Amino acid sequence: MSKNRIALIVALAGLFAQAAVEIDTSPNRVDVPLEVNLKRIGTLRPRSTTEIRSSNLMLGCECSDRDLVDFEGYKRFLPPLGVKTIRLQGGWAKCEKEKGKYDFGWLDRIVDYLKSQGVEAAIETSYGNPIYAGGGSVDLAAGFPTSEEGLAGWDAWVDAITRHFRGRVRTWLMWNEPDIRPKDGSAMKTPEQIAAFNVRTAKIVLRNIPDAKIAGLSLAHCKSEYFEECLKAMGEDAKLFDTFIYHGYAPAPESSYAEVEKHKAVLAKYAPNARMWQGENGCPSEMRPRFALAHIAWSEYSQAKWDMRRMLGDLGHDVFSSVYTICDFLHAGAKGGQQNGMNNKGLIRANEERRVIAIKRAYYAVQNVVSVFDDTVVRVPDASFEKGFGAEDKSIATYQYAKDGKPIFVFWSHGRDFQKIGGESGVLGEGKWRIPFERPGDSFETRPGVFKYTGGAPLEDPVWVDLFTGRVYAFPKNDQLVAGDHVRFVNVPVYDSPCLLTERSALDDRAVWLK
Repeated sequence: MSKNRIALIVALAGLFAQAAVEIDTSPNRVDVPLEVNLKRIGTLRPRSTTEIRSSNLMLGCECSDRDLVDFEGYKRFLPPLGVKTIRLQGGWAKCEKEKGKYDFGWLDRIVDYLKSQGVEAAIETSYGNPIYAGGGSVDLAAGFPTSEEGLAGWDAWVDAITRHFRGRVRTWLMWNEPDIRPKDGSAMKTPEQIAAFNVRTAKIVLRNIPDAKIAGLSLAHCKSEYFEECLKAMGEDAKLFDTFIYHGYAPAPESSYAEVEKHKAVLAKYAPNARMWQGENGCPSEMRPRFALAHIAWSEYSQAKWDMRRMLGDLGHDVFSSVYTICDFLHAGAKGGQQNGMNNKGLIRANEERRVIAIKRAYYAVQNVVSVFDDTVVRVPDASFEKGFGAEDKSIATYQYAKDGKPIFVFWSHGRDFQKIGGESGVLGEGKWRIPFERPGDSFETRPGVFKYTGGAPLEDPVWVDLFTGRVYAFPKNDQLVAGDHVRFVNVPVYDSPCLLTERSALDDRAVWLK
């Protein structure tokens, strides 16, 4: 058999495999060994981007700028997911291959498709362009332009892309992760350098798009001291930015929020009208030698739980939340060869040839969260929903929301019961406690929990929702105990994946009910 014929057969097989991947719309689209002693009455209904007005959730669709992913191959999976904002990278080097000549055609096709589906594109201005001396390189850890020629090219590029997309793209992000060590061996950028580069870029964007929403910094780490140094260096120019972005990966997402709250305090000091944005976080579906969190033996189960816990933890702390990323990709240039270069944080499984080969469980889990938590669901800031008979168990995350005045309670386990440490001579002193945060696991075994709701009435038609599977169960009215000014929910199934307690009517437009 000739080599050409073999190549044709392989290509046709790849196309057939990709075409065969379809989104499962059945009520049992996620089948896992979850058993609860409750009657199942329905399933959450996925809501497309044309059905949802807005939300505080974003999806990463990066890397088209470096041709690491095939947008045309995965774009049909975006509308059913329901996420209303997509993060892209502008790709200076892809747009300007000859000095002074810009070709935005590839990015036009993406932005116009998203717009047709009711999705907002948020364009990150990264990365550099090696056709300019000192213009930086085209990938992560490139180090932004520093030479006079490179900076002049950068200014012209930012001016060109913002003029080109004026009226179509309003949200612009600054250079991605400038606080990591450049691959070329040059010195780390200082907070002053990062601040100056951000301000320089933001002013060009605002010159062309006066009502632009600009997200600043895009720091790789979640370190409040470094964040403050950047804002301090910006001075009054910090007010140019609508939001400020941090990343920061952690095996258990909940362990990040003490630092996030410090970020918010810093923000209140320097830019009180801005808000925090978690701009890139995701979890691998398997162990890999490289990339954030890749050293841990993840699975599709733990990935789905992690992504949901990060999303809902962010929303619970009033942080705009991003899921990284839409599909797996082979990161060109990664050390250790192609196998080690595969980044498996995608909601969709793709192979080294950029072909979509499967939908992961995380896709459906994220779809369930997106279906419920749109802009009609509002967080209750002074929540009166808590774990147990007081605040003694800190290993349970609890948040309270409302939709049309109806409460939606969110909860999950993120570790063992907390432990007392120290003592009279202890480092932290008598009465101090430590919460051992744990990453999500593969188990679906639940334990009965008790929750206290102060100042509200019992639910009239209570339901328990497992966000992993999207299954909705009737919750027994007899397991709501009224005492004084509070209600206790008892025998509530709890495990390391987010669940809800709410009124059935709160889900009327986002669930399919069994007959």
